[in-house]
Amino acid sequence: MAALGGRGRAAAALLRRGTPPPGLGAGPRRYRYKEKWAATAPRIPPTRLALHHFDVNYSLQLKDLWPSVRASLLCEQKYGALLNNFSAVDHVPQELELLNATDIVSEARKKAQRSQQAAAAEEVGRGESRSQEGSGEGRTAMRAETVTQAEMSPLLRASITSNIKCYTFPRGDITRFRPARPDTLGLLDYYLIDAASLLPVLALNVRPDDLVLDLCAAPGGKTLALLQTGICGRLAANDVSISRTKRLHQILHSYVPKEIRETVSVTSCDGRDWGQLQGGTFHKVLVDVPCTTDRHSAMEDDNNIFHKRRTKERQMLPMLQLQLLMAGILATKPGGEVVYSTCSLSPLQNEYVIERAVEIAETQFDISIHVEDLSHFRTLFQDTFSFFPDCRLGELVLPHLTANFGPMYFCKLRRM
Repeated sequence: MAALGGRGRAAAALLRRGTPPPGLGAGPRRYRYKEKWAATAPRIPPTRLALHHFDVNYSLQLKDLWPSVRASLLCEQKYGALLNNFSAVDHVPQELELLNATDIVSEARKKAQRSQQAAAAEEVGRGESRSQEGSGEGRTAMRAETVTQAEMSPLLRASITSNIKCYTFPRGDITRFRPARPDTLGLLDYYLIDAASLLPVLALNVRPDDLVLDLCAAPGGKTLALLQTGICGRLAANDVSISRTKRLHQILHSYVPKEIRETVSVTSCDGRDWGQLQGGTFHKVLVDVPCTTDRHSAMEDDNNIFHKRRTKERQMLPMLQLQLLMAGILATKPGGEVVYSTCSLSPLQNEYVIERAVEIAETQFDISIHVEDLSHFRTLFQDTFSFFPDCRLGELVLPHLTANFGPMYFCKLRRM
């Protein structure tokens, strides 16, 4: 061995470490950087994690409906064209109607009016038949009572804001809208939006001179819809994200004239603190909370909340949603109304948040909350959207292959 010299001693050392010297065999070669790469690379894409989560949970919730909803989530989303009432272009409705698009808000309003007239006439007729044997004063009182009862039914109390106009194509029609075009003043003629996103705005039922708060406003579709009513006495639009607030400013600049923009207060506060900042101030509050954004989570890996780095953030969502809803309730005047909404199918982010907020409002703040019946929305918009029939509180729009809007959950609360 001594004759081998330095080269032999080096070879012997390599053999003792289990590594053959050059020319003595093609053993396995190990690379440390491969082990590091394997430890840091995402092995499962966030979209796959999201779908697995949805399969486990939504199959139990939606049962036989889930396969259809799942397929719809993975298909192209359908949009509506929210007409810009501030634009000088007046030929857009005719243009869209020639393409077989329909203003779903106008159609719902007509349906509500027909139902109100028919039901009120039926109730008055029943009251008159029951009061024929009574005195004149008794008949008058009974007639008034039957009309009042008719007016108290959910469908008859339905009120659809007439100024909002949103066109969609019929079920099964996957025609795309052309891009929006500017008028002579540079304002775009319509805004492409998931038409189901208008339902929370319609449920809020803004009245003339209402003070309105959009607590989580960015990127701005619902804020724009609130302005289209033309009757907000004052609109406060808030979002905690400064970058998203910039997007909100862009939307307002593209669709709203300067004199109207100046009436909108845009802030970037933490919405959870709003009840302390301006408590008991607003007639109407929209709380469109951050959520798992199910359609995005199933389709896009970018900015996906199911990324493993965002696990804790996702798990804390229901708590954040509850805090935002409580802030919205506290910001509302007594007698005012709050609409809570998400774009998730999850009961943990929907009904359970509502139930917990009602409990906390009563036990910790001595505020009585009434959950409004929104079942008339199913009747008025059944030709456009697919609704989940078993929602315990509020309403839920399900994605459907022939009407691929949503998901959109919305629930209305009244501060008594």
